[in-house]
Amino acid sequence: MAVEVKELLEAGVHFGHLTRKWDPNMAPYVYMERNGIHIINLYKTAAKIDEAGAALAKIAASGRKILFVATKKQAKDIVAEKAGAINMPYITERWPGGMLTNFITIRKAVKKMASIDRMKKDGTFMTLSKKERLQVDRLRAKLEKNLGSISDMTRLPGALFVVDIKREHIAIKEAQKLNIPIFAMVDTNSDPRQVDYVIPANDDASKSIDKILTHVTASIAAGLAERKSDKDVEDTEVVAKPKKAAAKKVTADEEE
Repeated sequence: MAVEVKELLEAGVHFGHLTRKWDPNMAPYVYMERNGIHIINLYKTAAKIDEAGAALAKIAASGRKILFVATKKQAKDIVAEKAGAINMPYITERWPGGMLTNFITIRKAVKKMASIDRMKKDGTFMTLSKKERLQVDRLRAKLEKNLGSISDMTRLPGALFVVDIKREHIAIKEAQKLNIPIFAMVDTNSDPRQVDYVIPANDDASKSIDKILTHVTASIAAGLAERKSDKDVEDTEVVAKPKKAAAKKVTADEEE
C-alpha cells in the first residue's frame, strides 16, 4: 500500500512538539517551525514508512513475531486492534520489567495462566475452597491483563515496534541489549539514534498513530501472506513428488 503524503497530512502526522522541547538529533526530519511547534517533513516520513514496512514484511515472512509496545492512553486500543488483527503480540499495559532480558520468567508466568485454564477445564478448580478460587481468578485476571496478548509468543520477537520511545525507554533498553531490531514512531522530542528504523511522526494524536499503524500492519500482513504462499507451494511439491515416483514405478513394472 503506497503512502500518500496527503493522507499523512490529513491525519496530523506532521505536528511535532514545542520547539523548546525538541531533540536536536531530529533536525534531519524537521521541515520548519510554525507558531513555536516543529513541523515534520512528511516526504521523509512516507519514505521511512516504506523502508520500515519492507523490513517488517521480511521479518514476518521469516516466521518471526513482531512485538508491538504502546502503553499511552491514545495508542493502547489502536495497537491492540491492529496488532491483534494480524496475530502479532503486543503490550499495552505496563511494560513487565525483564520482558525480553528475562524472557524465561515471563514464559513461566504465561504457562501459569495456561495451567489455571487447564484446572478449570478438568474440574480441579472446583475442588479448591471458595477463597482459593477467588485468589486464582484474581491471579488469572492479572496475568491476562499484563501478558494475555503475548501468550502465543514462545520465543523472543524478531523485532519491536514502539509508539513513543521516551515513554517506552525500558523496552527500548532491553531490545538494545539483545540486539533486537527496533522500529518506532519517533516524535521531535525524542532521540532517533536509539532506533534502527525511524518513522518521524506525531506520536501523541490517535489519528496519526492509527494512520502509521495501518500502513505498518499492512506490510506485515503482506509478509505473512508471502510466507503462507511459499508454504502452500512447498506442500504442493511434497505431495506431487510421491505421485511422480509412483508413476515411474508403474512404468518400470510395465516394461518388465
